[in-house]
Amino acid sequence: MRILLIEDDQLIGDGLNVGLGKLGFIVDWFSDGEEGFEALFQAPYDAVVLDLGLPGRDGLSILKEWRGKGRKEPVLILTAQGDVDQRITGLDSGADDYLGKPFALAEVSARLKALIRRHNNHPAPIFTLGDLTYKPETKTVFKGGQQVVLAPKELMLLELLIMNKNKVLSKETIENKLYSWGDEVSSNAVEVHVHHLRRKFGKGIIKTINKIGYTLGDG
Repeated sequence: MRILLIEDDQLIGDGLNVGLGKLGFIVDWFSDGEEGFEALFQAPYDAVVLDLGLPGRDGLSILKEWRGKGRKEPVLILTAQGDVDQRITGLDSGADDYLGKPFALAEVSARLKALIRRHNNHPAPIFTLGDLTYKPETKTVFKGGQQVVLAPKELMLLELLIMNKNKVLSKETIENKLYSWGDEVSSNAVEVHVHHLRRKFGKGIIKTINKIGYTLGDG
């Protein structure tokens, strides 16, 4: 899951950038409001973590214009602890959830996952396909009741296909979801991840749609 983080506090921003990265998110971090605003139009983000007090452009202005332009990505706003009026204004402006500072990294992660599940119409905390079971909260995968350990990108790809069930994702779309700006991506990276997942779960786990891309199979 690729997250856009817009936060000008270096300590908070660095903590979220590193912490969410360790939890399996791909994070693009911007500390300037104007740059963060433009970033949403440059990559396929699954959710946004948005501070309201930003240099260049404030968070509420950013949020209102995003919604005005039809952007529907779920937005989690960060507010000062106890500032009820700011939270209400943020929700009225189109935010999907809010979190007061200071906060725990685990709660940010849990709220983002919940927002993304609702946005993709996957409210259930457990996904099953044949003898495969995926638990997004713990990011654990089981086949026939036995846990299967996946490399980080393999897990991201499996989750991406699950979240986009019945959709065909192009190679470019998958690369944009699995890798952040600045990452070096080999020309056959997606094919390698697909091969590894098929080897672990069977060829039917992923369907190749010729000249279009990949979609979740029937197991």
